[in-house]
Amino acid sequence: MEAQLNIDSTNKKIKLDFKDSKYATGRRKKSIAKVWLKKGSGIISVNGKKMVDYFQKPNLQISIFRPLTLVKRENEFDVKCSVKGGGLSGQAGAIIHGLSRAIVLYEPELKTTLKKEKLTTRDSRAVERKKYGHKKARRSFQFSKR
Repeated sequence: MEAQLNIDSTNKKIKLDFKDSKYATGRRKKSIAKVWLKKGSGIISVNGKKMVDYFQKPNLQISIFRPLTLVKRENEFDVKCSVKGGGLSGQAGAIIHGLSRAIVLYEPELKTTLKKEKLTTRDSRAVERKKYGHKKARRSFQFSKR
């Protein structure tokens, strides 16, 4: 099967053929992204939609392109992402992590470039849980001595 781009006009779903592609998983906060990477023309689809339609904020769009711009491969790869859980910021972070891991699988010599920018390592920061006897995770109720 050759790579075909079919755009359904009713619900604007993008269907790409990803037979000979590299797969990687990315995680951030509560989000998990499955990322497929293959040679192509630079199309990024997230959950069946174009990346620009899924992430409306320009800063999230720029950050998703960051691994590709660092290795100077903006228009060489097609990316298909399936992401779930968390909010938009966490989902974007998960896609960045998965995309950079897939790039390393495709071209291992690019690992040093991506590792310098800390894109191949998982960002383990998450929301701290609320404690009992406190208003929030760390904020306590006001204390009065008298």
